[in-house]
Amino acid sequence: MNQSVTLTRSRLNFFIDAILRRPWLVIALATLVMLVLASGGRFITVTNDYRVMFGPDNPELAAYNEFQQTYSASNSALIAIAPSEGSVFNRKTLIAIEELTEQAWLVPYSNRVDSLTNFPYSEAVDDDLIVEPLVDDAQSLNDADLIRIEKAALSSDEIAGYLIAHDGRVGALTIHFVLPDNWDSTIVEITDYLDAMLDQARADHPDINYYATGDIILSRTLATATQDDFLVLAPIGFLIILVTTILILRSVLCTLAINILVLFIVATAMGAAGWVGTQFNPLSAIVPIIVMAMSVAHSVHIVTATQNGLRRGLDRKAAIAESLRSNAYPIFLTTVTTMIGFLSLNASDSPPFHVLGNCVAFGVLCAFAYCMTLLPAVLLVLPLRAPALRAGKSEFFERFGAFVTARSKYLLWSVSLVVVLLILGIPRNELTDAWAHYFDDRYEFRRDTDFIIDNLAGIDILEYSLESGSDGGITNPEYLRAIDAFAQWQRSQPEVSHVQVFSDTMKRLNRNLHGDDPAFHRLPEDQSLAAQYLLLYELSLPFGSDLNNRINVTKSATRMSVVTSTVSSLDHRELGKRSQIWLQENFPEIGMKLSGTTTIFAHLSQRNIDSMLRSTIIAMALISFILIGIFKSLRLGLISLIPNFIPAAMSFGLWGYTIGKIGISASVVTIVAFGIIVDDTIHFLSKYIKARREDGLSSSESVVYAFRTVGKALFTTTSVLSIGFLVFISSGYVGSWALGLLIAITLVFALIADFLLLPSLLVVIDRKKL
Repeated sequence: MNQSVTLTRSRLNFFIDAILRRPWLVIALATLVMLVLASGGRFITVTNDYRVMFGPDNPELAAYNEFQQTYSASNSALIAIAPSEGSVFNRKTLIAIEELTEQAWLVPYSNRVDSLTNFPYSEAVDDDLIVEPLVDDAQSLNDADLIRIEKAALSSDEIAGYLIAHDGRVGALTIHFVLPDNWDSTIVEITDYLDAMLDQARADHPDINYYATGDIILSRTLATATQDDFLVLAPIGFLIILVTTILILRSVLCTLAINILVLFIVATAMGAAGWVGTQFNPLSAIVPIIVMAMSVAHSVHIVTATQNGLRRGLDRKAAIAESLRSNAYPIFLTTVTTMIGFLSLNASDSPPFHVLGNCVAFGVLCAFAYCMTLLPAVLLVLPLRAPALRAGKSEFFERFGAFVTARSKYLLWSVSLVVVLLILGIPRNELTDAWAHYFDDRYEFRRDTDFIIDNLAGIDILEYSLESGSDGGITNPEYLRAIDAFAQWQRSQPEVSHVQVFSDTMKRLNRNLHGDDPAFHRLPEDQSLAAQYLLLYELSLPFGSDLNNRINVTKSATRMSVVTSTVSSLDHRELGKRSQIWLQENFPEIGMKLSGTTTIFAHLSQRNIDSMLRSTIIAMALISFILIGIFKSLRLGLISLIPNFIPAAMSFGLWGYTIGKIGISASVVTIVAFGIIVDDTIHFLSKYIKARREDGLSSSESVVYAFRTVGKALFTTTSVLSIGFLVFISSGYVGSWALGLLIAITLVFALIADFLLLPSLLVVIDRKKL
C-alpha cells in the first residue's frame, strides 16, 4: 500500500514539475484545444418545440400523437378580441372579428379557423336545414340582427364560454395549424405573421384590444426565454461571480487567473455541446451558469492554497506545486462525485435534463483538466504577491474552528433542532405545474394568457376520445345519452368552465329539424334518424367547418374538449382520474382515452419526480460507497453522509413553509445539489483525515486544522456558487427561477452543515484514534 501511495505521489510530482517547467507551452496548448472545441458553439441551437420536454417513450406523448392522428393536429393559437367599452355585440366589434377571421385563414400552415362570426349556425327554414355563419356581413347588420346574434350566442352551450365570454364582453377566434417537421422555423414564421396581423388590427381598430395565447405562442415564448437566459443572465452571472471573487480573495491577479480559467472551461464545454448538435431550451439554459460556478469552485481551492503558501514565505513556483499536491486528489474526487450526480439526470423522463446533466458533467471534467494544467501555468506567469502572516495573529477561520470545537455539543443539538423543524415543512409541498404560468408577466404571452383566463375562459383543455365500440356507433341513442351525461357531470365539476361535446350538436339538429321548437332540444331517439341528421348537417357545412376534428373517420368515436379554469397539474391529474372512475361506474361500455397538451404536461412532473427519485437513490448510494472507500473508515463515511443528505431536505422544508409548490424544474434539485455539496464535505474531511492520520492530532485539533486550510475556500466556493445560481431568480422562466433559488438555498444550508454540524459530529463521535 505504501509503495502504491509513493508511486502515485511520484507520478503527481512529475506531472506538476512538467506543467510548471514550461508554463507558456501549457497555456498555448490549452488555448489551441479550447479554440478548436469552442468553434463548435456556432452549431448550438435553441428550440421552441415544447415536445422536447418529453422522452420518446413517454406514454402520454404517444397517446397525444395518436389523438392528433385521429382528430387532426391540436396545435393552435387563441386570439381574444375585447372592445374598450361594452360588449362585442355591436357592428364595429363584429366587423373587426369578421375581418380578423378572414385574415386568419392566410396565416401560414393554418387549416381551420373557428370564431364567433364564422360559427356554423343552423336553423330550419320550412323543411330545409340552413347552415350559415352566425355573423354574415357584419357591416349590414341592423339592431334586430345584433339582438338575435347575441341571444343565439349566449344561449348556446357550444359557443358561450368558448368563442364568447358568458358576459359577452370578450369574443375569440382559434386558429388551428398543421405543422411540418421543421418545427422551430415554422413557429417563428407563424408567430411573426400573427404579430404583424394583430399590429395591423390594432391600428385599424384602436378602440379594440387583442390578446393571443395557445401552444403556438407558448413555443415561441420558450425560445425567447431561453435566449434571454443565455444572452442576458449568463453575462450578468459572469460579472457577479467576477466581483464576488475579487471581494473574497482580495486579489485582482488571482481573480484574473480564475476568470481566464472560467472562460476556457465554459467555451470548451459549450463548444463541445455545439459539435454534438445540442439543442437548448429554458430548462437547460442554466448550463453555462452551473459550469461557470463549478469552475470557480474547483479553482478557488488551488488559488487559496497558493495564497496560503505565499503568505508563509514560499516562492510562487513552490506555493503552486504545494497547492496542486494537496488539492489534486480532493478535486479529482469531487469531479467524479459531481459527474455522477449530474449524469444521473439521464434517468429523468424529460430530455432537457439529459442535456443539462451531460453538458455540466463534461464541463466539470473540463474544469478538472484545466485546473490541473492551465490554472497553475497562468498563476506561475502572473506576478502574484501575498502579504506574510503577522506573528501571533491567527486567521478568522482558525478562530472560527476553535469556536466550533469549544461548543460542539451545544451546536450539535441546536443545529439538529433547526434541521428537524425545517424538515417538518416538506409535507407542505405540492407537486404541481401550471404551464400557463411558466413565465412571469414580463412576457406578453403571460399577460395575454392571464387576461384570457380572467375574462374569457381557461386555456387548459382535457381532450377525451369517447369510443362507441362500433363503426357508425356515434349516432346510437345510448351512446349519445352516455356522452351527454358525461358532459353534464363534467360541467358540474368545480374546475370546469366549458365543455364541447358532440351530443350538443345533435340536440341542436334535432331542434332545428322540428321547426326550431325548444321542446325538441334533446337527443334524437332513433339511430337512423340521428344518422340522417348528421349526414344532412355535414353536407350543409361550409368549407373549413367540417367535423373532422370532432369525429373520427369511421364514426366510431367523438372528441370531447373540457376547458378548465386555472388549476394545477395535480388538479388536472385528479380530474382525469375522477372522470375515468365516473365513466367506468356509470357507462362502462364507453371507451375513454384522455389526452391533450394539458394532460401530457400534467403527468410530466409526476413522471419526472418518480424517475429522479430512483436515480437520486442510486447516485447517492454510489457516492456514499465512494466516500466510505476513500476515507477508509465506515464511521467517517457514515458521518460524511449527514451533511450531504440534510441540506436538500432542509431546503424543501423551507420551501414548503414559504412557497409550497414544486414543479418539474425543482424535481431535480436534490440530485443537482447533492452532486455539488458533496465537494465541500470531501475537501473538509480530506484535510481533517490528514491531520488525524499523518499528524496525529486529536479530533478537535484536526477540525481546527481543516478550518485553517480549507475554511476560506469552502466559504468562497459557496458564496460564488450561491450567487451564481441566484442570478436565475431574475429569469422570466419560472422553472429556471425555482431551480436557481432552491439550489442556492441548499448550498447555503450545506455550508452551515459543513461549518457547524459536521465538525460538531466529528468532535463528539470521532474520538478513537484513526
